[in-house]
Amino acid sequence: MVQISGRRALVTGGQRGLGAAFAAELLARGAERVYVTARTPQPTDDPRLVPLALDVTSPDSVAALAEAAGDVSIVFNNAGTSASLSTLDTPVDTMKELFETNVWGALRVAQAFAPVLTDHGSSALVDIHSALSWLGGFGAYGASKAAFWSFTNSLRAELAPRGVQVLGVHLGYADTDLTAGVDAPKISPQFVAEQVIAALEAGDDEVLVDDTSRWAKSKLTGPVAELLVR
Repeated sequence: MVQISGRRALVTGGQRGLGAAFAAELLARGAERVYVTARTPQPTDDPRLVPLALDVTSPDSVAALAEAAGDVSIVFNNAGTSASLSTLDTPVDTMKELFETNVWGALRVAQAFAPVLTDHGSSALVDIHSALSWLGGFGAYGASKAAFWSFTNSLRAELAPRGVQVLGVHLGYADTDLTAGVDAPKISPQFVAEQVIAALEAGDDEVLVDDTSRWAKSKLTGPVAELLVR
């Protein structure tokens, strides 16, 4: 269970979409400061929001971020990219680029901030996954989210003894720029942020934000064919 009020937090990819909603909700719950990252960060009007540059594919950039935001006790591993790449028709090197951001980039952030979170006590790492972590038919994107989910489960096992809560987040489509071209029901980023922060404060290990994520996880116990979305 992590207290938000009076704490300092980091949200990667925090200047747009879900990241901006997470940052806003953290401030609404009393966070003292929230660092928000982007490849090219923009100035903010709120002095509690501190923009920082981050390219998760660059080890040097991640290390510089850990140095600049070494006072945080909550880290949202939110930065990522979206592309449903065909497993058969997409060159492997192209799929590797997606994994570089969604998997290895997220893992770099977790590794860099693990010592920071351990030192601060009553801390948390929040990893943003997807309902597509559990479904087939979404190519390299779904595979990258599945890999990230698996890493989160291992991170939880390793960080729990150090007093760090690891919260895995699953959801369907949120109404953001990344999903503008998707013709499917969408939930508001604010709703997602409220559900995630509530789960964080409750000490949960996982939060299934919507009906889509709850349905997807329920299919894991059935025939594997039920996980295929055509």
